[in-house]
Amino acid sequence: MLLRRPAVANQFYEGDPVRLRSELAHLIPTTAHAQPAIAAVSPHAGYIYSGHVAGAVFSRVKVPEHVVILGPNHTGYGSYAEIMTEGIWQMPLGDVPVAQDLASAILSMSSVLQEGYQAHLYEHSLEVQVPFLQFLQPDLKIVPICLGPLDLESCLEIGRALASAAASFDKGFLMVASTDMSHYVSAEIAKELDSMAIKQILAMDPAGLYNTVKENGITMCGYVPTTAVLEASNQMGASRAELIKYANSGEINGDYARVVGYAGLVIR
Repeated sequence: MLLRRPAVANQFYEGDPVRLRSELAHLIPTTAHAQPAIAAVSPHAGYIYSGHVAGAVFSRVKVPEHVVILGPNHTGYGSYAEIMTEGIWQMPLGDVPVAQDLASAILSMSSVLQEGYQAHLYEHSLEVQVPFLQFLQPDLKIVPICLGPLDLESCLEIGRALASAAASFDKGFLMVASTDMSHYVSAEIAKELDSMAIKQILAMDPAGLYNTVKENGITMCGYVPTTAVLEASNQMGASRAELIKYANSGEINGDYARVVGYAGLVIR
């Protein structure tokens, strides 16, 4: 059994379970308005910077037992479309198993995805979502998908594979697209560029998002997973996306000349 240990505990978030629970309780506002969702778009910086945006998003979502997390490959390890189909993620709040049945179903529907684990070993973009999900759903099972710089058709194919798996998987699942927005530009430029990308997400337009990011040089690291999730959401009957919160790192560290943007959205 493959055991994946935390790569960024005590760096991006508290590694001690008691302190982590306290941190999450502080970051997640009331869940009184939580409803089922098809997908969420959530940032993946250190919790001190983007945790309040992720917390706002997940506070609005009823997290089911099965969650497919798609994030960008920052490390360069593994393949550029890698899905883990077995194993256990050993997290500070407890072990989280990979949902083998769902992962195998998704893999069988896609010619782009490849089975593997190397892309996941040191990658933070998926890991930082897990404590939020685990805090809200103690029986969590995940399908981790780590994606590199794929072309548009590959993104759409993965999206269709997710939707096909959803049609045959009777328990249902939530998709989480893990992404930060613009990197290391002024807060003003970040807001301008990020609003262009967010507009495409709100329009539920996967090709529009992909092309807008490419054509305008927007440094949104998770545009590939977000494109795939938008395509899947459309295929699964989504009707709307809602922007829950937008922020940038300057609001925390006071440096508005070089910020990273964070957007949190829910798709229903």
